[in-house]
Amino acid sequence: MPRYRLLLEYDGGPYCGFQAQGGLPTVQASLEKAVAAFCGEAVRVHTAGRTDTGVHATGQVAHVDLEKAWPTETVRNALNAHLRPEPIVVLAVEVAAERWHARFSATERRYRYRILNRASPPGLDQGRVWWVKKDLDAAAMHAAAQTLVGNHDFTTFRDLACQAKSPVKTLDVASVVRDGEAVVLVFEARSFLHRQVRSMTGTLAEVGVGRWTAADVAAALAARDRAACGPVAPADGLYLTGVSYEP
Repeated sequence: MPRYRLLLEYDGGPYCGFQAQGGLPTVQASLEKAVAAFCGEAVRVHTAGRTDTGVHATGQVAHVDLEKAWPTETVRNALNAHLRPEPIVVLAVEVAAERWHARFSATERRYRYRILNRASPPGLDQGRVWWVKKDLDAAAMHAAAQTLVGNHDFTTFRDLACQAKSPVKTLDVASVVRDGEAVVLVFEARSFLHRQVRSMTGTLAEVGVGRWTAADVAAALAARDRAACGPVAPADGLYLTGVSYEP
């Protein structure tokens, strides 16, 4: 039974997250419906990251097992045809090793958060950025973000509904840069807690507007208390941009 690795791009706005949830619209449900329309098989699509409601992806990875060995281009083109007009695209398909798993074989996940920082709200990017009207100090945000890098108990930045066995994670990269009217945050780690990226982003935005300092962020982390977290950033600006695996 061949295993196919899928590279996905999608707009999370219309969906209640990636994971199938009964009759609700989800990315996983749409992909599984497309597979069934393509080859008549009822399958389970496995993913590297179960993105939340409204969260987007430019480099999501998933896999699916099919009974027949199809050319990878056929799988890609057929799924894209059956996904229209939904905002989900299969960018590439590869045949994966039998034991390879989109989620459990992943060694790193990368997220990007986009903030539109200007007086006027977004026009073309509605639903795809977080609009913050007040000026943000990206350099101060970046400096504060470095207090989060490393192996820590991230309970403060963990959603109460998180099902992870441990709040301890290792954050490898946390960067903040300004790009014109945008402030872009990048986070890299092997894995993340539920809403950890949005929680860290909202907290760092408090530094950007001058309400918090880097010391406040460090204190919030050390508190290991969800009540110490700053406001949680909306899903609109969050993108899963890539997943890494061993060669």
